[in-house]
Order: sequence, then C-alpha cells, then structure tokens
Amino acid sequence: MKDLAYLNKYFYKYRWRFALGILFVSLSNYFRVLQPQMIREALDLVVENLSLFRMMNGFALQGEFFSIIGRNLLSFGLLVLLFALLMGVFMYFMRQTIVVMSRLIEYDIRKEIFAHYERLDQAFYKRNNTGDLMSRITEDVSKVRTYLGPAVLYGINLLSLTVLVIYSMLSVNPTLTLYCLAPLPILSISIYYVSNIINKKSTVIQRQLAHLNSLAQEVYSGIRVVKSYVREAPMLRYFSDQSEDYKAKSLELARVNALFYPLMLLLIGTSTIITVYVGGLLVVRGSITTGNIAEFVIYVNMLTWPVTAIGWIASIVQQAAASQKRINEFLQTEPTISNPVHAPRPLRGEIVFDRVSFTFADNGVQALNDISFRLGAGQKMAIIGRTGSGKSTLADLLVRMHDPTQGEVRIDGEPLQDMDLHNLRRRIGYVPQDVFLFSDTISRNIAFGKADASQEEIERYARHAAVYEDIADLPEGFETLVGERGVTLSGGQKQRVSIARALIKQPDIVLLDDSLSAVDTDTEKRILGYLNEDLADKTAIIITHRIYSLLAFDKIIVLDQGAIVEEGTHEELIERKGYYYDLYEKQSLEETEGVE
Repeated sequence: MKDLAYLNKYFYKYRWRFALGILFVSLSNYFRVLQPQMIREALDLVVENLSLFRMMNGFALQGEFFSIIGRNLLSFGLLVLLFALLMGVFMYFMRQTIVVMSRLIEYDIRKEIFAHYERLDQAFYKRNNTGDLMSRITEDVSKVRTYLGPAVLYGINLLSLTVLVIYSMLSVNPTLTLYCLAPLPILSISIYYVSNIINKKSTVIQRQLAHLNSLAQEVYSGIRVVKSYVREAPMLRYFSDQSEDYKAKSLELARVNALFYPLMLLLIGTSTIITVYVGGLLVVRGSITTGNIAEFVIYVNMLTWPVTAIGWIASIVQQAAASQKRINEFLQTEPTISNPVHAPRPLRGEIVFDRVSFTFADNGVQALNDISFRLGAGQKMAIIGRTGSGKSTLADLLVRMHDPTQGEVRIDGEPLQDMDLHNLRRRIGYVPQDVFLFSDTISRNIAFGKADASQEEIERYARHAAVYEDIADLPEGFETLVGERGVTLSGGQKQRVSIARALIKQPDIVLLDDSLSAVDTDTEKRILGYLNEDLADKTAIIITHRIYSLLAFDKIIVLDQGAIVEEGTHEELIERKGYYYDLYEKQSLEETEGVE
C-alpha cells in the first residue's frame, strides 16, 4: 500500500464526503443484519407454537390461534421489508458519497498529472514516448479510480458487515460462531499468496499496454511514411504479436483471479454445512433454538459476497498499486528547468553568450563548445551552419529549454536562470525548426500566440507572414480545420502560420529556426520585408542554411561542429573567403541558373 499512500491527501480533501459514506455503509449493514433476527423470531414463533396449535385440533380456538400467529408472522415480514427498504436507501447514499468521491479524485489526479507533464522539460520527453505518457494518464488513472471507488466501497462494506455479523453471532452462541468462521484463516492465507502474484502480473500488463499505446500512436502519426514504404502488413504483424503478448499476460492474470471465486464458494459452503451440523447438535442440547440455525445460515450466506469480494478487492488494490507506482514515477520527476521568480517585464533585447558549452545528458553528445558573442538590443543576427552544427541547440538555450553545461547566457545583463521563465518565453517569438500545429482551426492556431487576439489582428499578422492569401483561398478560410500536426497544409503554409503565431505575440525578440526553408523566393521577400521594416527596433536571430541578402544583418556567425568558426558582417565574411563565402557563391550560382 506504500504506493497508494500518495492518494491519502485526496481522502483528506474529501474527508466529509468519505466520512458520510462510511456512516451510510454502516447504517445500511445495520438494517441488513436485523433482517435475519426477524426471521429467527418468526421461525421460533412457528416452532414453539406448532405443538400447541396441533393440540387445539377440533377446537374453535384453533382458528383464532392460527389468525394470531399469521398476524405476528405478517408483522415480522413487514419489518423485514422495512429494513430492506432502509438498507436500500442508505446503499444509494453510500454510492452517492464514496463513488462520487472517487470520480472527483479521478478528475483531480488527471489534472495534477497533466499540469505536471507541462512543467517537465524537453529532456524528460526525449526519454519517454508519448504512448507511455498517455497510458499513465488514462489507463493507470482508471485502475486507480477503481480502487478509490468500488474497492474502497466494498472494503468498508466488508469490514462493517463482518463486524456487525460476527457481533450478532457471538451474542447468540460463541461456540457455533467459531465453527462457522473456522474456514476464514485458510481464506486469508490464500489471499496473501495470490495477491502477490496479481501485483507482479499487473505491473507487467500495464507496461505492455503502454508499449501498445506507444506503437499505435507512432503508426497513426507516421501513417504517411508507413504507406509510402508499403509497410502496413509488417506493422500489422508486429502490432498483432505485441497484442498477442498482452492477451497472454492478461489471460494469465485472469486465471489467477479465477482461483478466488471457487475457493470462496467452497469455503462458504463448508461454513454452511458446519453451521447446520453443529447447530443441530446445539439445538438438541437446548443451547440454541431452531431459529438460530436459520439465522446463522443467513449470516454465513450474507458474508458470501463480502468474503468473496476479498479476492476481487485484493486484485483491484494490487492492480491500482502497480498503476499508482507508474504514476508516482512521473509525479516524482522534477524538471531540471525551474522558474525562480515571477517578475513580468519587457526585454530590451541585448543577448550575450559567454563561453557557453552544452552536452546532452542522455547520450553525452556535445552540441556546443565555447560559444561567445554579444548581440545589442534591436540588432539582427544570422546563424549559419551545416546540419548538426548546433544551431537549433543554441536556440533552445536562448528560450531556456535547456541550461548550459558550462558558461552563461544573459539577456539585458541578467542570467537566464535568474529571470522569470514564463515572461522570458512570452517575450520571445520563437518559431522552431520542427513546426507544430494543433488539430484546430487556422484562426485558433495563430491566436495561440495571443489568447485575446481579435480576428482583425489574426488577419493582419497572417499578412505579415505572407499566408493570408493562402488561407483566404481555402473553403472555410480562417475557420478551416487543419489535421493532426497540420497535416492538411503544405510545409510552407505550416511554417508561415507558425510565423504568424509568433509575431502576433508582439515579441521583444524574434527567433526563427530555419523557418523559411519551405517558402518560395517571393514569399520569402515579403516576410523579410516585414522583419526589416516593422521589426526594425526588435532583436532578431535567424537560423538558416541560406544567405538572405534582403535583410541587413548586424552580425553573422557560422557554426561548425558546435563551435563558431566565422563571425562578422556580410562584407567581412565575404572577404575571408571561408565557409560563408563558399555558401554565398554556391547560392548565387543557383539563383543565376534559376533565372536562365
């Protein structure tokens, strides 16, 4: 139960609802236990007066005596019905308290997990796949909810009913009670043994289910790749094999669970036989009445479901413990990137990288090595380099997706680690290389950068990103729904919608990571024209493989294998005739050939 102890804070939060649930369970069981006592009284009444009734055979009083017994039996019957009604009313209220409490806790847990997921940094998401994350917030939480609701409810019911029944049995005859309950220790040992097996198998099953979810999610997201390589059949076979493994593991668990119920029924049946046999001997001795035997048989059968439910409850608890352990693993994971202060303020835009190096912790690859540069407020800089030279990593450090392994990044003279993280990211208009759009309308995707943006603002910044005409030509215009990750739009359209989303924030710093690679020359000119004129006073960094002659850069740095190999203005780098010069010459030749 140590993993499930995490849930105690929720029991405390809903303690009054929980306490009322326990009260309603106890009251329901109290009226349930009264019913066998009424049946005992009725049976004893019949047995005790049977010989007297026969002695009156032939007398006029026999009919009147029969009527009196009938009325008394009817009274007992009505009392049994009344107790049953009261029992049902309190059962309704116990479900309205405990089961509803479990749904409220389920809602709280999912919110907590989702909020925690949002706090975690990029390194966490590189270590864990999406399917596993989804499995923990759906399947695992559902397992835990079953423990919080039905398992807790029937657990309380079992404890309450057992205490009331055993107390009632002991008050009648301790000897018969001990004989009736003799099989229970065997039951306890069985539960302890089988529960351990269930716990181990449940953990394995949940892990396999997470793998299935991850596999399905990847196939759905990459369906175009799967189809283009005609890999539907192999992927189906692999998924079928993994599903077969999941089925086999689930069947193993089902077989273990199946041991409980026959065992419970066997032990309850044994208790009933013992009750009738020992009870009959005690009736002969005059220790108890015939009605007590019937009362005890009803008590024993009354315990059938709660005792049988022990195995079911144990199975649920073990599965919930396995699921909660998986949930706790992520909830106990702390983000490496924390927000130290809350101090929203504008940024002037001065950026300094001071001997910055960065190595990925998960694979040990050094992405940046001793990077140093200064970019003044309002200046424009281009970062150029081959694939894998560290350009995108530099951008991630600037928006503090990672912290440098060595050195320091400062904005306006303040280290990023000391700044308000949320304010920093709000003030930077960042368009990453891996463009992502939500499965929503184009309008809402652009407005994601500014929640209260008006339609006029959305359209204006769509024009700045040179995507307005493309959107206007769509059947639903700005209300067109894009597919998952923007799959219904072209690469260039997705890039430009992402640029509009960044610009609508009206950022103090603009950071474009290879965001114009999929647009044509005319569109590129329009976007660069906006950056050159309307964002003249904003700091801008453009990461690219191309050289943009239309945008006057105050500084250009060339990266190679994580280090700065060239730095200067366009004219200075051309004079050095290095990598930048070679790239410029190659691009100029391609443009010349394109014109011809």
